[in-house]
Amino acid sequence: MFYRRKIILALFELFEGELEKIRLQKLLFLFSQRQQKSDYNFIPYKFGCYSYSVNADLKTMASKGMITGNEKYFEKKDNIDYLKQLKETDRTLLHEIKTLYGKMSPTALMKYTYLNYPFYAINSLKASNILTKKEFEKVKQSKPKGKSTVLFTIGYEGISLEEYLTRLLINGVKVLVDVRNNPFSMKYGFSKSQLNRYCEDLGIKYLHSPEVGIQSKQRQELNTQSDYDKLFTFYRKNNLTKTVYAQTQILNLLKKHKRIALTCFEANICQCHRKHLAEAIEKRPSFNYEVKHI
Repeated sequence: MFYRRKIILALFELFEGELEKIRLQKLLFLFSQRQQKSDYNFIPYKFGCYSYSVNADLKTMASKGMITGNEKYFEKKDNIDYLKQLKETDRTLLHEIKTLYGKMSPTALMKYTYLNYPFYAINSLKASNILTKKEFEKVKQSKPKGKSTVLFTIGYEGISLEEYLTRLLINGVKVLVDVRNNPFSMKYGFSKSQLNRYCEDLGIKYLHSPEVGIQSKQRQELNTQSDYDKLFTFYRKNNLTKTVYAQTQILNLLKKHKRIALTCFEANICQCHRKHLAEAIEKRPSFNYEVKHI
């Protein structure tokens, strides 16, 4: 079993085997803030800090009969002691979370996280109701304020779905343009239908532009930077020269929405075709904007 799931089950143990869904998310968030390297990342969502990955793990554990749940609660069903299986540091942190926040109601936990981590309340449906005007003003001030027109690029290699989405939010991205030829991923959250849904949940429009991608068969045996450079020389000559219309469409999206991002897999921009696509768009006659890799 994944270690991160043991953390969730151990948390249930500390709360007599049952937790409300909102409390669970908030407690795990507060726990993650104390870890040196967090097992889960979170996004600002409808009720504040939220992790799609936590929710996916809960569904998996429910399918295996380890927990059961309804609209409000989850309940641990097995009798295994997961607390004993955790690292001592994490076990200690969970006990601290129970001591500090264990008696707080879901609403009290929401308010606490909104006050101490206002960025995670920027999309909340409850913040304006449970915070004073002065407190809510801090939430509004936490919203990204980028107003200049920027063409971003971003890769999802090596980061969680939540960290990826948070980067988009922090940079004020309004449209995500998926430039993979085949938008399928074994990594949770990054296949086309999933990424589309998660982006739109956060008010980010998702579009797929497969024609500017590179086919999988062309990406075999890329072992050195020289291999990548040869691939991208071919890409510039044989793709970018034939996809001017698609590039113009992306540029028009940029002019309309001001902050858009091209996305693919690789973290290293020098090993991804999105760099060369962005440079081609940058050379369009009416391009007078910034390009930024995030």
